[in-house]
Amino acid sequence: MDYILGKQGRAPGCIFDRKPDQTHDQEELILCRGRFAVILLNRFPYANGHLLIAPARHVGELADLTPEESAILMEHLRRSVEILKKHLRPDGFNIGLNIGSVAGAGLADHLHFHVVPRWHGDHNFMTVIGEIRAIPQHIAQTFAMLLPDFLKLLQDINHE
Repeated sequence: MDYILGKQGRAPGCIFDRKPDQTHDQEELILCRGRFAVILLNRFPYANGHLLIAPARHVGELADLTPEESAILMEHLRRSVEILKKHLRPDGFNIGLNIGSVAGAGLADHLHFHVVPRWHGDHNFMTVIGEIRAIPQHIAQTFAMLLPDFLKLLQDINHE
């Protein structure tokens, strides 16, 4: 919560723009970076496997996306859900997009989707009252488990 509320320092710059020449990076939690899109694990997830999917180009509005960027983002979103189903077996998903800071976008100038796996009974009063999130797997383990499939996604998209 200290990070979210701005009490703990944030690294400068946009998280989606870091290491632009890397296809993946564990330190930055980049699972997949291609020509048109980037997929990261959320460093402060609502649930295990919480992904962020953004256009590679720094853009804040849906209307600013090219048709190709839009199509590739949707394909990344679709394939990401399949990868999460394979590894984490969630009962459902929350998939959302906050446009503008008033809508809750923490990075309002770089459009991004949240993909949050959900399980029956995964959250309770502790999240709201105690500011506690129970994540059953360390983020480094989740990254290592998902990385091979996201690198394959990148390879497949680059060959289509």
